[in-house]
Amino acid sequence: MGTKLGAGAAALVLAVPLLIAAGLAGIVTSLFGSSGAASSLICTPEGTPTGTVPGLTDEQLGNAATIVAVGKQMAVPEPGWVVAIAAALQESGLRNLHHGDRDSLGLFQQRPSMGWGTPQQITTPTYAATKFFEHLTATPNWQTMSLNDAAQAVQGSGFPNAYAQHEDTARLIVSAVSGVHCQPSPVMAGTGDCTTIHAPTAAAMTAINYACGQRGLPYVWGGNGPDGGHAGFDCSGLTKAAYGAAGITLPRTAHTQFHAGPRVPDNQPLFPGDLVYYGPTSKIRHVGLYLGNGKMINAPTFGQPVQIDNYRHPGDGYAGATRPSS
Repeated sequence: MGTKLGAGAAALVLAVPLLIAAGLAGIVTSLFGSSGAASSLICTPEGTPTGTVPGLTDEQLGNAATIVAVGKQMAVPEPGWVVAIAAALQESGLRNLHHGDRDSLGLFQQRPSMGWGTPQQITTPTYAATKFFEHLTATPNWQTMSLNDAAQAVQGSGFPNAYAQHEDTARLIVSAVSGVHCQPSPVMAGTGDCTTIHAPTAAAMTAINYACGQRGLPYVWGGNGPDGGHAGFDCSGLTKAAYGAAGITLPRTAHTQFHAGPRVPDNQPLFPGDLVYYGPTSKIRHVGLYLGNGKMINAPTFGQPVQIDNYRHPGDGYAGATRPSS
């Protein structure tokens, strides 16, 4: 972290388009903050749009909107949004970079080797913003610091005085995108992939983001993943860790997760974030995390990594679904 890298950006994992000016027509198909599992969220501007920020692209403003929306969801006060935007301007130019100094990646050039997350997690804008705000709000007295010092406390840059130069632009950007708010809308069916994630609640979004970040890790019987001291996961270890990232504690095994509920009625549609189970109800043997569009992410079995699969197939022994909630 600490150098401004001007380069082409990859597509956003979680798109948060805006309606802040004629040049940014779009609907925000993202998803923060509802506690009701029966509604998803659409983010729209509040009040009169202030227009674009000179010199910034739609992509950059979309990334800024993601950062601000995450900050709102986490109840970070507005000065924290400005700090985060300034940091992202310095580190990546508000672009979701898939390269950087050493192993630095993403909006904030966070490093997997420094414990910020996996490459897939760090290049998920919502995850990157969440980790930035977690570190910022854990910094004692950050609200009394200068913007530069607050950003440096999080980033630990080799260029410790580089953030102040972005303060004015960051304030303009926050002013342009801070009208983003979220309101209930009809439930989304989900995309079925990890590239553009739809989810009905913030907890489901966090769980899906976490699970998507584990793709490629090996199946390990009894595995709780790298944070649990294992190279990979088994099926219920993955779902427990995914919802643990969202602050929801699940039992450890697929069988006990199924019986912990709450159950999704058999005649009701599944939502992204639901857990889907297989085997007789007396001995549930497998669980996956539903992504929508007939797909789930799961740790299947020995020799197969964490991956996306169809959630139904002939003879699968499907038993039903639960919808974890706090």
